[in-house]
Amino acid sequence: MRRPALGHDEDLKFTPLYDLHRELGGKMVPFAGYAMPVQYPAGILTEHKATRAAAGLFDVSHMGQAWLEGADVAASLETLVPGDIKGLLPGQIRYTLLMAADGGILDDLMVTRPLDDADGSRLFLVVNAACKDQDFAHIATRLAGRARLTRLDDRALLALQGPKATEVMARLGPAANDLVFMTASPVAVAGIDCLVSRSGYTGEDGFEISVPADRAVALARALLAEPEVSPIGLGARDSLRLEAGLCLYGHDIDTTTDPIEASLAWTVPKRRREAADFPGAARVLAALKDGVARRRVGIRPLGRAPAREGTAVALPGGGAVVGIVTSGGFGPSVDGPVAMGYVPPDLARAGTAVDLIVRGKPLPAEIVSLPFAPHRYAKA
Repeated sequence: MRRPALGHDEDLKFTPLYDLHRELGGKMVPFAGYAMPVQYPAGILTEHKATRAAAGLFDVSHMGQAWLEGADVAASLETLVPGDIKGLLPGQIRYTLLMAADGGILDDLMVTRPLDDADGSRLFLVVNAACKDQDFAHIATRLAGRARLTRLDDRALLALQGPKATEVMARLGPAANDLVFMTASPVAVAGIDCLVSRSGYTGEDGFEISVPADRAVALARALLAEPEVSPIGLGARDSLRLEAGLCLYGHDIDTTTDPIEASLAWTVPKRRREAADFPGAARVLAALKDGVARRRVGIRPLGRAPAREGTAVALPGGGAVVGIVTSGGFGPSVDGPVAMGYVPPDLARAGTAVDLIVRGKPLPAEIVSLPFAPHRYAKA
């Protein structure tokens, strides 16, 4: 769907919820080629706190969804990612990384083995919006003759996040509450057949709901009619994931970053390390053995001034620049500025003092453990 919007010249795309966002007073901005709501009239701070305290509804329909099908499809996908895809049981989800040959990260993605997949021939993929065209082309080309990728451009994706998400689903789709973190199942939500996963990118318990595009508005209205649920825009989505210490592709990880320096070594399990059969394995295994030149860390400015992406990290007292902030802003849950970035390993220990160069002035900060706000996932 395409229509003139926002007074921009860009050839923007529109999710199935575009008109509903406008109806709700969403401030629309270009994001990853789509017109998306950055906030609603309540504002980013209120939306953030509503998600942490109750439940927030996010439109993430700009993300890429696809089926990957073929004989022993998990083994095929493992030629492109370092995760344990063959070990997925029906209904399980894995976070993994699409790797470049030199060990850089092309994207991060979620891989689900459907609950009804008895023969190991189908996987459901969700990739980032800004990368989906190249991701899907890369996968389809590399796995040609072994697996078939089918884009699901006729589906929308909603995320219901927050501690009261389960109360909402108990009324609209009670079977979803039987799921635990990183599992998925077909569930009827408000009478609409959906694929529901217990997952999300806020650090809170919650659900991601894949729904036919022509039913997305009806589903969103049903969810928003529940007293616990507020509409949430991109602004609060970013502050929530930053507090949760979760990477944003293109900022905290990209093609120059390997999983070890990104503090994502857990995405490369023992079996894959021993086999060394994924793209970039030489770089990744060398980083595991010999160490890295930089490491992703949490950074807490000690004043009230936020450190935005691109802020230099320096040694205290006018010392040399040693790192960079890759994500930064205000953390409403901790009532202060928070950031993530890269520093040398000898500075990565929690409690290490650093300076942040903000508008030319060194401001004191310290390295902290991630996440800034505790994860509240529904684990088994």
